Amino acid sequence: MNIALFSGQGSQYAGMTKDLYESQESLSVIYDTASEILNKDIKGLCFNTDDTVLGETINSQPAIMTASLVCLQSALNRGFVFSGVAGHSLGEYAAMVASEMISMEDGFRLIKARSEAMDKAAKTNKGAMSAVLKLTPEQIEEVCKSIDGYVVPVNYNSPQQTVIAGTTEAVQEATEKLTALKARIVPLKVASAFHSELMKTASEEFYETAKTITFKSPKVKYYSNVTGKELTDFSNMPEILANHIVSPVLFTSELNEMEKDGFTEFYEFGPNKVLTGLVKKTLKNVKAVNIENLKTLDDNFSL
Repeated sequence: MNIALFSGQGSQYAGMTKDLYESQESLSVIYDTASEILNKDIKGLCFNTDDTVLGETINSQPAIMTASLVCLQSALNRGFVFSGVAGHSLGEYAAMVASEMISMEDGFRLIKARSEAMDKAAKTNKGAMSAVLKLTPEQIEEVCKSIDGYVVPVNYNSPQQTVIAGTTEAVQEATEKLTALKARIVPLKVASAFHSELMKTASEEFYETAKTITFKSPKVKYYSNVTGKELTDFSNMPEILANHIVSPVLFTSELNEMEKDGFTEFYEFGPNKVLTGLVKKTLKNVKAVNIENLKTLDDNFSL
């Protein structure tokens, strides 16, 4: 069985999906829908913006979501079929659209509210995030608990990688302790501590918009970062999505559940191949590929 995965924040790069658009201009409807709802030039963001501007939360979130949906539609046009969806953080919104839980228009309305709320919270509550490698999640949790300030694991990405987030001072203190345990630390270029309590104001603000959206039961299996498994109760999605902003991303658990449910082919749609790498580090004997441009599309789906 095939499952569609969708990229998260940080995967963006200048020029993403331009060659796909130029090869099939019918894809323009996705960019145009995003531009109309967000009141900004999404084609320009994806194709021509420099990395600094594109990396801003308020720009990267809608641009990545657009790119992810363009990549998926390109594959669908060549016969791709799938029985499940999942996303990493921001990627969950493309997954909701792909599963038909929400319309594309409502997907962009949610991303507009989410990116604006998170951008505002990041400017108010400065924080930091770092990827920790070469230690188990349990070791990292133990170190975070020993720090006097606020720092917590927020992204369980693979057995070899966990991301921590919190106040700048607490993350630095945790970094020193983790380094002493022979961990490799990679500071992330982010505006604040996403998926932590420093995003509480964003969660509360976003919830007001989420309550106005109509959610349906998805047409394929939908896996949640918040629960780390397939989500089957969609009766209170606004609350789940608001909690998602301040909750850890349990991506490793999701991947294990997908494998248990019989998924053997993992297709990542969107810029770069971060999730493809995480799948390969977590699961054995499965196929994992990324679709981000015309070459990767041609490599996996012939005309």
